[in-house]
Amino acid sequence: YMARLKVLVTGANGFVGRAVLDALAQAGHDPVAAVRGPEAAASLAHANLPVHEVGSVDGNTEWVPVLQDVDAVIHLAARVHVMQDTAASPLDAFRLVNREGTLNLARQAFASGVTRLVYASTIKVHGEATPDAPFSESSPLAGKDPYAVSKIEAEQGLFTLAQDAGREAVVLRPPLVYGPGVSANFLRMLKLVDKGLPLPLGLVRNKRSLIGLANLAHALVHCVDHPQAANRAYVVSDGQDLSTPELIRALASAMGKPARLLPFPPVLLRLAGKLLGKSHVISRLLGSLAVDSSTIRAELGWSPPQSLEQGLRLTCDHYKANPDN
Repeated sequence: YMARLKVLVTGANGFVGRAVLDALAQAGHDPVAAVRGPEAAASLAHANLPVHEVGSVDGNTEWVPVLQDVDAVIHLAARVHVMQDTAASPLDAFRLVNREGTLNLARQAFASGVTRLVYASTIKVHGEATPDAPFSESSPLAGKDPYAVSKIEAEQGLFTLAQDAGREAVVLRPPLVYGPGVSANFLRMLKLVDKGLPLPLGLVRNKRSLIGLANLAHALVHCVDHPQAANRAYVVSDGQDLSTPELIRALASAMGKPARLLPFPPVLLRLAGKLLGKSHVISRLLGSLAVDSSTIRAELGWSPPQSLEQGLRLTCDHYKANPDN
């Protein structure tokens, strides 16, 4: 199945998008980039590939001109989790981009002759935590927050559209993605480790799955043309789960810094989180969110090209060179 395909990547200038463009070129495909506006387009100008400005992604985006001769689509453009959401109705705002935007793209893509759409969803469709067993493809779709709900609806609508059109959809559900240029919570953790501040997390015994940027990009590209992937959803991860203290030690080691972990009872941390209105942050640090990615390995013969250690080292090297990111 090694044909050279023309593959459209939406959200191509983003953290994952850039890695996917590289992975497609490495796999011998012809990537085409779709971005929102001129600034995003300019940031890809050096990449030596067609770049289309499509404006905001919602139910009205006009995709047909961008879909000329495109064989497959990797759809990354999304409204992602925002900490201080100012939208009057966050669920409507998420649905507009993540559900309507995805289904509008899929309709036009399938009508234009695209045979397969690969969709980057999220592990959050299964929920926020795994107190018992890791999430797998057979775990119920139980995501509750507006972001997860919009992604569940997008997945379900996408599979229906593909079936009706006689086309193919593939869904990947990654956990936390880290890599060079990572932002948000992972960047905050890098900064804390870099400052060498003592962290009260020494007694935490949890399990969290991660996926490196290069590994996620590789998995998405792997799903573009693998015959077994048609109309399947996969959870995907590096396959090495870490506790929060193990992650902090690994980051400290990659940065040549001491890991200062204080043995503080988790029950007191949860109480402090409640008092400070930061329960969700504390839950992430203390809780488990593990995934079992054995199915994609067995069915598609996929394995991550980069080890967790390599991925964390590259992430830390990039951070040291660009501390302001």
